[in-house]
Amino acid sequence: MTHLLELPQRMQFDQELWVRVTVFENVYKLFGSVGAAFEITAILTVIVLLFLLRKRGSTFYWTLGGAIFLVLAFVSWIMFVAPMNAEFAKWLTNPIPVDWRQYRDQWEYAHAINALIKIIGLSLLVISVLVETPKKRAIHSEQ
Repeated sequence: MTHLLELPQRMQFDQELWVRVTVFENVYKLFGSVGAAFEITAILTVIVLLFLLRKRGSTFYWTLGGAIFLVLAFVSWIMFVAPMNAEFAKWLTNPIPVDWRQYRDQWEYAHAINALIKIIGLSLLVISVLVETPKKRAIHSEQ
């Protein structure tokens, strides 16, 4: 979500500022280590949840949808963001390419799209919980 919320402002950065905060100062350095651990744990957790819900009908399918979107976001990151991170590592010791905006755009927009994919995945997981909540119990708790 951070990348999605920052996108409008970051797209206005000039080359010097964008490269400094993203590549040289690497303000997102913990996203790669801590964030990766959270993402992999989330995917593994939803796989365990799928196993536990395998006989629960629609709840299982909503959870499966959420799992698919979480995996899709991770695959998208591997395909579109990781190559840009590898390219940016080269910039630490080499000149910044003239077409740096192309790399910036892929990196920024891929993160934003990943955030939207994860929002859909989380929404499907929330729906799976709502579907599982018995109606009698929900009505009783309102009284």
